[in-house]
Amino acid sequence: MPPPAPDPHARPAPLGRLARVWLKTPVYFVTTCTHERRRVLATDHAHQVLRAEWFAAEERHGWQIGRYVIMPDHVHFFCCASMTAKPLSTFLKRWKEWSAKALLPPLAMHPPLWQHRFFDHLLRTTESHAEKWLYVRENPVRAGLVARPEDWPYAGRVDFDEP
Repeated sequence: MPPPAPDPHARPAPLGRLARVWLKTPVYFVTTCTHERRRVLATDHAHQVLRAEWFAAEERHGWQIGRYVIMPDHVHFFCCASMTAKPLSTFLKRWKEWSAKALLPPLAMHPPLWQHRFFDHLLRTTESHAEKWLYVRENPVRAGLVARPEDWPYAGRVDFDEP
């Protein structure tokens, strides 16, 4: 007996989170916060440490870093993986580990520096990349830290500007 014909009025099954994404160069938008939202990141020293870790990310972990904004208690950045990249969660774990080792002693703080979790969002289009960047670059203005985004000293880019 042949299988029954599909119901033309049936709703398709909802798509779950895709196991594989077929983009030429997928770019992720990442946000991670300090433990207990401690306001310790908006300093020249923290900026230097975080940038140094981002500059080393490609060699150490296979991840390139795009634009970023460092806020007092969290960071936002864009990143994309090479063909030999470690998983994003591994990269973030190591990045947090190495940055904490450099940041905690001068602050006379005890670990942890970072929350265990992080937020990541896969950007599917250049439009979504631009939308996220506009939102992120305005963060210091919305927080009342500066009058214009370009006045915030703890923002920039490392390896790429656009996907």
